[in-house]
Amino acid sequence: MPDLLFLAHRLPYPPVKGEKIRAFHALKYLARDFRVHLGCLIDDPEDDGYVDALRPFCRDIHVARISRRIGRAASLRGLLTGAALSVAYFQDRGLARWVRRVAETIRPAATFVYSSNMAPYILELPKTGIRIVDLVDVDSEKWRTFADRTKGPMRWVYRREWRKIAALEHRIARESDICAFVSDAEADLFASQHPACADRIRGIGNGVDHRYFDPAIAWPPVYDTARPNFVFTGTMDYPPNADAAIWFATDILPLIRRTLPSAQFHIAGGNPNADVRKLANIGGVFVTGRVLDMRPYIAGATACVAPMRIARGIQNKVLEAMAMARPVVLTTGALEGIAADPETEIVRADTVGDFAAACCRMATTADGAAIGAAARARILRDYDWATTLRRFDDILSPVRATRLAVPG
Repeated sequence: MPDLLFLAHRLPYPPVKGEKIRAFHALKYLARDFRVHLGCLIDDPEDDGYVDALRPFCRDIHVARISRRIGRAASLRGLLTGAALSVAYFQDRGLARWVRRVAETIRPAATFVYSSNMAPYILELPKTGIRIVDLVDVDSEKWRTFADRTKGPMRWVYRREWRKIAALEHRIARESDICAFVSDAEADLFASQHPACADRIRGIGNGVDHRYFDPAIAWPPVYDTARPNFVFTGTMDYPPNADAAIWFATDILPLIRRTLPSAQFHIAGGNPNADVRKLANIGGVFVTGRVLDMRPYIAGATACVAPMRIARGIQNKVLEAMAMARPVVLTTGALEGIAADPETEIVRADTVGDFAAACCRMATTADGAAIGAAARARILRDYDWATTLRRFDDILSPVRATRLAVPG
């Protein structure tokens, strides 16, 4: 079998967070035809217990362990070196030495880099084989949005990050065989910024494990299901998620409770920041923090909500709720990259009043059940991981064919 170097900014397991879900399924898919050499970082001690779960898919694994506190301080090196702060956070000398050793001694037939933050590990090395960089989103645009929405000193920080990441993305576009994005919309945006590389830029959407997110599984209730329950899932120190949760709790939920006084809002996800934790002081709002299994929270929801005002790429939370046949109320930004029909498979709402009205409709009519069933059917039809990841095959197949002819 041919060798493949796979780099990820965090351990791609367990596949329960957006940044790990896509990476894990890509690794699993590639491991069918390649000897995978995985290099990644761990900045959450809880992830140490999951390294062995990846060994069946990998020939070898190198994990660089960093502390978040030290990593944040180390990221300030970027101010001296000229690197983006988010890139500096994920730089580790031991991992860099390992990557160089793999590149020089094994000479992998392919390199798969997950996220722009990891691209510096390979950009200075001689190119061996094909090079695929899965940028997922146009990350520079996220930082530009943060800068536009922020005042004070952080605006300068975000504007600097935007410029630095944009410069890195430009180099990635020039020096990679394929730049992948989580949606055609993200790919088209990137191609408009880098027209000379447009033929090497493509959208490769996410899937969802619809066997895992199965509505037929019965779950014991984790909250009072006699009440209307609206559920938002995600990593809660991620600014777009925090912004969405705060907007729903402070602006949308009060309108809902005028019609449905007993309505509850559950924010289920790890690492809630201070502003999110404060939301638990609002009547009817519950902040869970990290949960072992998100499925019981989704299963009992009157509707899952994705009130994203800052959004890039596909929202896995939406796909997971659809897979579990729950109605989803979301903003236009949260629908990007998801082929779902508004009103029949999801409900789209972009203003406070429309969002509250849609949530009330899911709680008081039969529409929610019909929308949830149609959403599940859409997932089964279009969002199997093996189907979506086949879009890598045209570039990988020649490598497989050449190397599989030689005993490996």
